[in-house]
Amino acid sequence: MRNVQLNWQDKSVSNQSDLLKYIMRIKLGELFCGPGGIALGAELANELIETYGAKIDHAWAVDNHKDTVETYKRNIEGATDDSAICADVRELDIEHLKNISDIDGFAYGFPCNDFSLVGERKGFTGDFGPLYTYGLPILELFRPKFFVAENVGGLRSANEGQAFKQIMHDLEHAGPGYNLTPHLYRFEEYGVPQSRHRVIIIGIRKDLGKIFLPPAPTHADNPKTCGEALSNPPIRKNAHNHDLTKQHPRVIARLQYIKPGENAWTANIPDQLRLNVTSAQLSQIYKRLDSTKPAYTITGSGGGGTHVYHWSEPRALTNRERARLQTFPDSFIFHGTKESIRRQIGMAVPPEGAKVIFESIIKTLLGIPYSSVQNNL
Repeated sequence: MRNVQLNWQDKSVSNQSDLLKYIMRIKLGELFCGPGGIALGAELANELIETYGAKIDHAWAVDNHKDTVETYKRNIEGATDDSAICADVRELDIEHLKNISDIDGFAYGFPCNDFSLVGERKGFTGDFGPLYTYGLPILELFRPKFFVAENVGGLRSANEGQAFKQIMHDLEHAGPGYNLTPHLYRFEEYGVPQSRHRVIIIGIRKDLGKIFLPPAPTHADNPKTCGEALSNPPIRKNAHNHDLTKQHPRVIARLQYIKPGENAWTANIPDQLRLNVTSAQLSQIYKRLDSTKPAYTITGSGGGGTHVYHWSEPRALTNRERARLQTFPDSFIFHGTKESIRRQIGMAVPPEGAKVIFESIIKTLLGIPYSSVQNNL
């Protein structure tokens, strides 16, 4: 990032040609990039931050899932076979990333399986818990001005809160040192038509003397409903990734008894259609959406009954519908099989949520005031 002094209130910047003289190009690198939720959020943020003299560009991105990387390359501006890399971070040569491009910003949504509220919650003892450490050498080598680290809300309580404390310590002292702002974002409060709660840690390099504040919610009192998201405008029948799942007649019969907002356990279902389950009764099993509220959390995996169900039609949602609830536009085309695409959508960061965060990061770096709240962690 060039060291440019910007007067964001300068009235002399009156047209695009004048503005180009002031643009500060921010190169963004990503680990665990997913299909491009964070990167698309950065692109969407450019619509606003370019007016302040800044622009975020893709530099490089890494994920270990081949279909996911193909989706990323297909949709993210500037992504190529060289810059979007399919690799396991445990075997990644970060010096190679340095040869591709230096970076000014770094984002990574390190895998959340071992910190999730669903499952065994192994934390640091699981296969995925330690993967956050692979971002630390990136901060050491590249010394980016800021970073964005994302994980599930269960991160706060994993290992009785010790995992979160360790992660915060390691990120604060990584590389040149960072001022950290952790916050639990409820994305339905930011215009995402889904109750999706994620811990996001923003780090600003200490020598910059800036402290990030979480942006104030924009939709706290008027959340966008899943009914609005899926119906306005209607999805074209021949839209990409809009294939219907063939439902078993027994599933169709069961759904007839489940009202919007109910699930397989709370609905009044005849005995012959009830699930024969005596162990954990997850609330999302055969749960139907309530069209008057945001959707419940879209997940990337799970067996029968976990696919998210329409409020009026006796069926699971299509991947295109799931993508809308994650705020991916219909023009964003996912690569792979139906289950592969489901995985990509469920693991992604909602682009509209990422957009708000990137706008606030750039405003923080440029000293531009914005509506904010105190961090809640």
